[in-house]
Amino acid sequence: MTQHRRALLGIAATALAVPRLASPALAQGAWPNRTIRLVVPFTPAGTTDIAARILAERLTQRLGQNVIVENRPGAGGNLGSDVVAKSEPDGYSLLMCTISSSAINYSLYGARMPYRPEDLAAIGMLIRVPNAIFVSPALPVHTLPELVAYVKARPGQLNIGSSGIGTSLHMTGELLKLDAGLDLTHVPFRGAGPMLQECIAGRIEVAVDNLPSVIGHLRDGRLRAIAVTTATRSPALPEVPTTAEGGLPRVEATAWFGVQGPSRLPRPIIDRISTEMNAIIKEPETARRLLELGGMTPDLTPDGGTAPEPFGRFIAAEIEKWGEVVRRARVSVE
Repeated sequence: MTQHRRALLGIAATALAVPRLASPALAQGAWPNRTIRLVVPFTPAGTTDIAARILAERLTQRLGQNVIVENRPGAGGNLGSDVVAKSEPDGYSLLMCTISSSAINYSLYGARMPYRPEDLAAIGMLIRVPNAIFVSPALPVHTLPELVAYVKARPGQLNIGSSGIGTSLHMTGELLKLDAGLDLTHVPFRGAGPMLQECIAGRIEVAVDNLPSVIGHLRDGRLRAIAVTTATRSPALPEVPTTAEGGLPRVEATAWFGVQGPSRLPRPIIDRISTEMNAIIKEPETARRLLELGGMTPDLTPDGGTAPEPFGRFIAAEIEKWGEVVRRARVSVE
């Protein structure tokens, strides 16, 4: 194990601790007593934004204060995440965290990361979602084996799109390339919206996206689903096979979306948000909306909900897992 890897693991382990420090928010009265911002570190209309708006709507009703979504895209999710990491730990600035901004980026950006795992406190997970591998309808392939054969017959001639360098979508594409031995050119975009439009137009032949933000295009035929990257088929698109069914069982990746706050966020506020999130996840209407988007209930605790400590351990494990993928694929950012 390299010195860098040992250091990274040590840093990641500190994310498991949940702070219990006092806060001006507690001294000034019951929390919350004003508007809360939920920072989404990506552009509108993507999965992170969709999930955040569902959560913000329900938190507003349950907390009795407005929870507004604030999109702060840039640097693969680092810009918005850093805003929250450096915010006052008073419970009024929260982060809609993702697999990329809170796991993959630590290895991808290394010393250039503006924040570290210990700068953010785990609160809870909202959903886990499959990634979908799909193609432009102009491409004459309908299954994963057909796609592999088609690309291998045209090495270096086709593109694979993602919503940005270092995202779980990019990493899923890298896993696909490594495991199947494909020569595809990665084309990153600033968000899912532009990438989807280019694939619909046929200028990007292959792409990967989180199921919630692409599912509408797959259902109406503007894009063709090839596989989902989970161990079992998605209830939202049960007709689409898994990568394992297509002969590539190692190409498995589940995106996740949750909430973190500044590292010194007091435990009473963490517990309150976590409790409300657990209740929201179990609401039939919210569960229906998440299922329709392709989301799956978190499974970090026996009852299917989530809590700060298991979420913190999960994040630490994801930092290690995706760090290995980054090193194996030799991915770097300019």
